[in-house]
Amino acid sequence: MTRTVAEMVHEAKTNIENLTPEAALNEQRSGSVFIDIREPQEVQTGTIAGAHHAPRGMLEFYADPQSPYHQAFLDPSRRTVLYCASGGRSALAAQALHQMGYKNVAHVDGGVRAWQEAGFPLAATTA
Repeated sequence: MTRTVAEMVHEAKTNIENLTPEAALNEQRSGSVFIDIREPQEVQTGTIAGAHHAPRGMLEFYADPQSPYHQAFLDPSRRTVLYCASGGRSALAAQALHQMGYKNVAHVDGGVRAWQEAGFPLAATTA
């Protein structure tokens, strides 16, 4: 059976926690780990303050403590909030992390676009 990416994203969103930008801002203020999964050229336009970058194509490798690519900012025991440009990739990514044992993971529904539409700023990148 063939499935479209829209169907996959819809299914993921029914299985994960979807945060509004306002709820995500509260998460940011409470110290949740934010992960920007956009591509490097997208991140150059700005990022949510304090977010770590893990491109979608490397996320599972960065998240797996057994992987040689593991990044310490990805920890299955910490609250983790993912975001992308509009929420599709981050929904799929949140579902993937959940399948990897990350039990306290969510994503920003609507992504950076919704974050900015809610009036929240992006920080300049240092890279």
